Amino acid sequence: MPDWDADSDQLTKNLKHAYRASRDAAFARKQPTLQMARDWHARTLEGLTVPDVVLSQLSVTAEALSGRFRGETGLTHCEVGIGGHRGTPAFLVSEELARFEERIQSATTALDALIPQGDAPNTGDLLNAVLELCAWVHAEWVRIHPFANGNGRTARIWSGFIAMRYGLPPFVRLRPRPDDGYGAACDAAMTGDWTPTAQVFRRMYLSAIS
Repeated sequence: MPDWDADSDQLTKNLKHAYRASRDAAFARKQPTLQMARDWHARTLEGLTVPDVVLSQLSVTAEALSGRFRGETGLTHCEVGIGGHRGTPAFLVSEELARFEERIQSATTALDALIPQGDAPNTGDLLNAVLELCAWVHAEWVRIHPFANGNGRTARIWSGFIAMRYGLPPFVRLRPRPDDGYGAACDAAMTGDWTPTAQVFRRMYLSAIS
């Protein structure tokens, strides 16, 4: 089976399945939940092999990774990060994710009342609100880093879910990893600063509609 991080037909297939699931949920305006993210993550890993060296470094089994958050059974002491920045400590991930879920549900409930289902934002303020929510959701997921691997992909799926929910194109590609300041924005997100992500996403959105 292909490596979980390598380009392969299986990974492409998996990402398409996860994207379709997020698209269908967005168009139906389903309430955003952590279970959605678990499902997307599990779909992206289906049929892929986690290298033994990774399992050894994380002290986990392959089965413990799919759709499971750090701090849960099999990932109790799993700590991860980007460069010199660490994700939320494993024992706090559950608490942080509960706040994430509460906030995204509150934000989408408010936007749902302002943007009718099937419509796109009809004012600049509403468009800005949607783009900022896309950025915050992505940056907060990156900051928490709840999975042992695949957080960036899942964060990008989250941003696409929000965009499509409100009639925007899924302007953040899943693979290959975006460029044009995206990496630096993710680094800033790890410190709790999501402003660079908002700036990068606005450029990506404008490019997607031009």
